[in-house]
Amino acid sequence: MCGIVGLHLREPSLEPRLGQLLTAMLGQVVERGPDSAGVAVYGDPRLSPPGRAVVSLLGVRPAEAEAALPGAVAVAADATTVVHADVPVADLLTAVAEALPRATVIGSGTDMAVLKGTGNPVELAESFGLATVTGRQGVGHTRMATESAVTPEGAHPFSVGPGQCLVHNGSFANHATVRRELRAQGVEFDSENDSEVGARFVAHQLAQGTDLEKALRLLCERFDGFYTLLVSTSDSFAVVRDAIACKPALVAETDSWVAMASEYRALDVLPGIEHARIFEPEPEEVYVWRR
Repeated sequence: MCGIVGLHLREPSLEPRLGQLLTAMLGQVVERGPDSAGVAVYGDPRLSPPGRAVVSLLGVRPAEAEAALPGAVAVAADATTVVHADVPVADLLTAVAEALPRATVIGSGTDMAVLKGTGNPVELAESFGLATVTGRQGVGHTRMATESAVTPEGAHPFSVGPGQCLVHNGSFANHATVRRELRAQGVEFDSENDSEVGARFVAHQLAQGTDLEKALRLLCERFDGFYTLLVSTSDSFAVVRDAIACKPALVAETDSWVAMASEYRALDVLPGIEHARIFEPEPEEVYVWRR
């Protein structure tokens, strides 16, 4: 089943409340995905200080990361360790691969941190310290596992390109075929999760210069199954559903923010919801909001 929430802030005065609002939204979709959860947050100065490269890692603790990466600062958030350093992102990723080969990279960029874990999503949000996070944009997911094991690696969001993240409610029927095609083009995978295939497909398209809207249109052409997707980048927030659109999704928009959720009650916690334009995304129509 799974639950999706996302918040794209247009009003800077709301940025100190990003984590508080995301926590409230996530708590309204726990029943949709009780086994694991994750969030991606953009612009928090503690997790992703301005001007520094950031990587989010599983399988390594902060002390180990700082010892292996001289000059880096590591922050713990449940199963995730967020590392930032004053180097280019590519250099930090190379250093992680060489010095911490057991670690799994679950996010990278200059302004985004990804936090994942298993267990009750409300308890995970507390262990992440999500309510204290600030920033301009956030995406969250509660998972009910169907295609792969309940592990932090299998939790969403899937962030496989710089500043990019995807959360998914549904199931890709032909993910094994698309995975083989991407592997033949040199794309590597970290899990058996079908949602990672969607994230890798989008990231591969973006890396080739395709814009986000076109990448999601291509996904609709290539993937079979039932899906609602929320995809974010450092400057974009996008929603798309499959041709049947059986997986729930609602969008609410005001002058201050744009939000998306699997259920209305997750939107009802937002300030000014009574004045929002609320609609259900149309099948296979790509909706994109940019900074």
